[in-house]
Amino acid sequence: MTVETSGAGAVVVEEVDEPGWEVDPDDESGAAVVATVGRQLRMRREAAGMRAGEFGTAIGYGEDLVYKVEGGKRIPRPEFLDKADEVLRAGGLIAAMKEDVAEVRYPKKVRDLAKLEARAVELLSYGSHAVHGLLQTERHARALLGTRRPAYSADELDRMVTARMARQSIFERSPAPELAFVLEEIALRRPTGGTAVQRRQLERLLELGQMRNVEIQVMPISRWNHPGTGGRIQVLKFGDGSAVGRTDDEYSGRAVSDPKRLRILELRFGIIRAQALTPGESLVLIEEVLGET
Repeated sequence: MTVETSGAGAVVVEEVDEPGWEVDPDDESGAAVVATVGRQLRMRREAAGMRAGEFGTAIGYGEDLVYKVEGGKRIPRPEFLDKADEVLRAGGLIAAMKEDVAEVRYPKKVRDLAKLEARAVELLSYGSHAVHGLLQTERHARALLGTRRPAYSADELDRMVTARMARQSIFERSPAPELAFVLEEIALRRPTGGTAVQRRQLERLLELGQMRNVEIQVMPISRWNHPGTGGRIQVLKFGDGSAVGRTDDEYSGRAVSDPKRLRILELRFGIIRAQALTPGESLVLIEEVLGET
């Protein structure tokens, strides 16, 4: 991003094509939202009798970016929509589009997962090496996602962390869904992000473990002969009786809804859950690890 000053003294922000604000061509639903927002902006600008360059100067952005946003090739930032609403005197109608645009900024796979979690009445999850995303603190999530290679850009990392934190609204739902997590002990002991981040993450697990609809269990390092050695297992159940599941070692990691495959995943999770420490024993262990850090 560069900032220029026009002859009239107005500040104009010229956007470079930073990762994270471009439209993913494979995300059809997201691209449709951005295209709709762009059309609305162009129609309102033209109705106001403003040229793209004039409009850009009025809202503090470059003409090229205005054309990209109106053409559905660029996701507008919230402040872009706020300024456009003010300049075009839209009475809040343009600014109201921020919610739709904000959702599009999240990667499609994260949006899809969040929608499933929002519908779920029961969630069963086993994690083989990391704390489940719904249980992570923001700093833990940022440190963990920061290990990805090739590395995310700063903007992409912000998007991923924000999306993960937004999913945690599941803990505020009413009626509350039943949430069952089994974590490997090593995930508790690994100092992801450093000791201070690790301590806060352990404290967060203790807080969530006190919720009546949340069960957190720990699989001790010594218990190696359980059916979770192939990777993560997750099953989401919905109010209409349907369900969807996923595991790392089969079905190419894709979500499955076939009843036979779901029964296999539930069988594995049931065995894992039975071999793990009880919820009460698990909280005691988490407290012990916290005391050791």
